[in-house]
Amino acid sequence: MAWKNKAASRPSLPSQLIPPVNPSPTPDRGDPTIRPAGLADLDALVALENESFTGDRITRRQFRYMLTKARADTLIAEGGGALLGYVLLLYSRATSVARLYSIAVAAKARGRGVGQALVGAAEAAAWGKERAYVRLEIRRDNLASQRLFETCGYRRFGVLSDYYEDHMEALRYEKSLTPNLIQQLARVPYYEQTLDFTCGSSSLMMAMKALEPEIVLDRMLELRIWREATTVFMTSGHGGCGPLGLALAAHHRGFSVEVYVNDPGVPLVDSVRSPEKKEVMRLVHEDMLAELQRKGIPLVYGTLSLEELQGRFAAGAVPLVLISSYRIYEEKFPHWVVVTGFDEHFVYVHDPYVDYENGETTLDSINMPIPQREFRRMARYGRAGLQAVVLVSRGEGGRGARGG
Repeated sequence: MAWKNKAASRPSLPSQLIPPVNPSPTPDRGDPTIRPAGLADLDALVALENESFTGDRITRRQFRYMLTKARADTLIAEGGGALLGYVLLLYSRATSVARLYSIAVAAKARGRGVGQALVGAAEAAAWGKERAYVRLEIRRDNLASQRLFETCGYRRFGVLSDYYEDHMEALRYEKSLTPNLIQQLARVPYYEQTLDFTCGSSSLMMAMKALEPEIVLDRMLELRIWREATTVFMTSGHGGCGPLGLALAAHHRGFSVEVYVNDPGVPLVDSVRSPEKKEVMRLVHEDMLAELQRKGIPLVYGTLSLEELQGRFAAGAVPLVLISSYRIYEEKFPHWVVVTGFDEHFVYVHDPYVDYENGETTLDSINMPIPQREFRRMARYGRAGLQAVVLVSRGEGGRGARGG
């Protein structure tokens, strides 16, 4: 059995090795030992790779990178002094999804439960790094691998066209690693931003739709809200949405809102260098601040703890949170996401941005599980550590009972 996922990995720090994992005994077959791979295994890994695959092969240089620098785990199965198989896991910077990138079992070891043992060891490694899901892609014509992963509890959830070197499509599979994860995160619908600078308006649209299902989400509304909420300028290109602008846009549409920012200054002003642009942003901020005060919209110069944020969500509010995109995409820009749920391990968010260049699809941005510790780190932006949350709730009157 051999199978390949060709998703690219990003440069990262070396991962920590995990203790050896032994699979459940297989009667009369001999039990393979599973352990983390090291550089001493490089020759054997390359030989097995060349034996197992005719295309999309991992090169010797790539294996060395995976073993020494990548945010990855490479586990090998051994028996009788020989390499029986390997599995390679990749980890994103901040989200709690592990990508099972490649798995191969030597021809002489097939039919002995080695593949299933490697999958189980990979899941243990992923959970040890606080990953909530394992995801992978399998060639449509690789029926043996499909049976293996379906037997191991993976569910098919998508298709990627023209994915492999020979243009074969890939079937996407996923498995949750803990029964404590929220199974239904349907409170907040998903909307993908259509422009680089509309994450704020797209996040607000998702929050409004969760509270008022009759609202139609389309590009016209996305642009209309962006025009109302934009900070006008950013480092380059169009400005994104600020917390005050998003609050006003929601209020204009009949929703109740509260704003929490930890700095009374002009949000995101450090993202531009030009004194003229800074002055324009200051004037826009002062105008929005005056309107906020006239409308009686609560503005708190402070922060919400994660526990307080969870409490407000449970009471009916939908939080929009400003994060630093660097911890997810390794690019420094402010980015809005909408919180969709909590459990004892993770904060779940809809990210309106889909990273198509790195092989992601819309499904990767829906209910993204982020470890609570990591969420606390990313929920701030820039040198000043700007923290901003906009709580959107049902309004009085025509939009139902006020929540939050």
